[in-house]
Amino acid sequence: MNSAKKGEKMVSEERLRLTFTDIAPQGDALARHDGEVVFAANGIPGEEAIVLAKRRKRYIVGEAVELISESPHRIAPRCPHFGKCSGCQWQHIDYPFQLALKRQMVARQLRERGNFPDAPVLATLPAAEPWHYRNHARFSVDPQGQLGFIHKHTRDFVPIDFCYLMHPRINSVLAALQGKCAGAHQVAVRYGVNTGEQLIQPKLPQIDIPSGQPCYEEELLGRRFRISAPSFFQVNTPQAESLFNVLRDHLHLKGAELMIDVYAGVGTFAALLAPLVGRVIAIEESAAAVKDAAVNITGLDNIEFLQGKAEGVLPQLEGVPDAAILDPPRLGCHRRALAALLQLSPRRIIYVSCEPATLARDLRVLCEGGYRLMSVQPVDMFPQTYHVECVATLVRGDPSPVLVLASASPRRRELFFVLGLDFEAIAPPEDESLPTDAENVEQVAEQLALKKAEAVAKVKGEKTVVAADTVVVHRGTIMGKPRDTDEAQQMLRRLRGEEHIVLTGVALLSGGRSYIGHAATTVTMRRYSDEEIAAYIASGDALDKAGAYGIQDPLFAPAERVDGCYLNVVGLPLCELAGMLRAAGVSVGARPLWALPPQCQECEGRGCLVGEIA
Repeated sequence: MNSAKKGEKMVSEERLRLTFTDIAPQGDALARHDGEVVFAANGIPGEEAIVLAKRRKRYIVGEAVELISESPHRIAPRCPHFGKCSGCQWQHIDYPFQLALKRQMVARQLRERGNFPDAPVLATLPAAEPWHYRNHARFSVDPQGQLGFIHKHTRDFVPIDFCYLMHPRINSVLAALQGKCAGAHQVAVRYGVNTGEQLIQPKLPQIDIPSGQPCYEEELLGRRFRISAPSFFQVNTPQAESLFNVLRDHLHLKGAELMIDVYAGVGTFAALLAPLVGRVIAIEESAAAVKDAAVNITGLDNIEFLQGKAEGVLPQLEGVPDAAILDPPRLGCHRRALAALLQLSPRRIIYVSCEPATLARDLRVLCEGGYRLMSVQPVDMFPQTYHVECVATLVRGDPSPVLVLASASPRRRELFFVLGLDFEAIAPPEDESLPTDAENVEQVAEQLALKKAEAVAKVKGEKTVVAADTVVVHRGTIMGKPRDTDEAQQMLRRLRGEEHIVLTGVALLSGGRSYIGHAATTVTMRRYSDEEIAAYIASGDALDKAGAYGIQDPLFAPAERVDGCYLNVVGLPLCELAGMLRAAGVSVGARPLWALPPQCQECEGRGCLVGEIA
């Protein structure tokens, strides 16, 4: 159980029976008790549990110690130290649900701190290996020379002999150092996953392993980087490569751009992007990082490195950059740096952040300064923890894109982003009435989509307009969106344990021509309980979806089996849309496999998106 913080009055513990409804920014499960917010470790949204709790001034903290109802996403933690060292928060949650929670956390921060009510947050990009991924460990040392971690709340020292997040090489070093580091306060171990080099700081004369190295080298995407002891480098090497792939793909480079790399560190982004652009201006405050960068950009004559604070250097730059990369520390960008960037007005900004709260704050400043938030891609650099990296893409508000999505659905917008195209979204007039002249259910879905597209085309007629509409067909009866909670409950009970068809009509209007099509998927629902139906309807999502259910909802998870296109059920079959866009003359380039939703990556028909032969 977490103790009170230093300086806070100690109070007795209470046993509270609570239902967890959400996840907090620091990874605890959220609940409410008599109007007060409760933060509980070891909980999962959707569970009911007994929480051993203590009251603080404005909230209650505690730990779930007895489960009354268990989440289907709960698993047994691997590590015997889980909960004691506090380095991991989510080893008790299965990995797919960790990814869903991280996306949810990012979207909430953007909504609450950035005033983005429907932020375009994509599905979290998973790590190929959610264990043993860390290339950097910082161990605390007790007076006896033992290595371990300090609990973030109790400040207790927890000796560690093995960590499931650390690379095996770091665990080997840990075993060799354990009990032999008396006199040291901390020991840092860094390892080059792709080079085999390691760094141990400080110098430890009492051990046989070499230590005190000033730097080590790591390799990313075939390029070597020197990293000195004080310099920052991503702790997850494979995901650092994935992060760069996301960034590069969202820059839409053509080869001659002027790019500025702010908070450039040891020059990772600058060096990897230099061959793809005309010129790079990199800005970094840390003298140690700039010295590393001087080595790392060897052979690249189109990079200029400027040492100084971003808010001091940016106002001195001249010209209009085509693109800017922001990768600030956790505290985010200085206000003066953002103001200077708005003056420079690059065409496109990519903001990389490890802190969703400060990301939301800074994105609001940039959007109020004339930028549009195109997408936010969470990247899971830190599995088993609540931490998440994000890549946000912004473009200047003018000129507006030539593509218009006639939809208010955040799900359809998220899927549209996967195609890598700039677009604006406009909500069509609300009209859920079914066409009376359709000959079959396929035509019903197509005509509904066409009606949306035509309504938006009246005000955006010079642009290419895309619309989609989804219906659920059960035993020949069409089920659209429910009109109220009673109808939603009836729909969900009717579909329970049953097979049905989901049809999405897609319509595209461009240059006076129309393109119409549809996709169909067979879905079999599991036998969920009435209590699950009530909880899902209480969330408010049921009234926004055909048939009253969201297949992608991680808590309700109503589908037992899906035969056909999963994205069609979510609301936008990308294969069908990509074909229409190409037919209308809109260039839809092949997408890298990692950029596609997991369901598309596994689909035999993904060739229309990744350029492969299906």
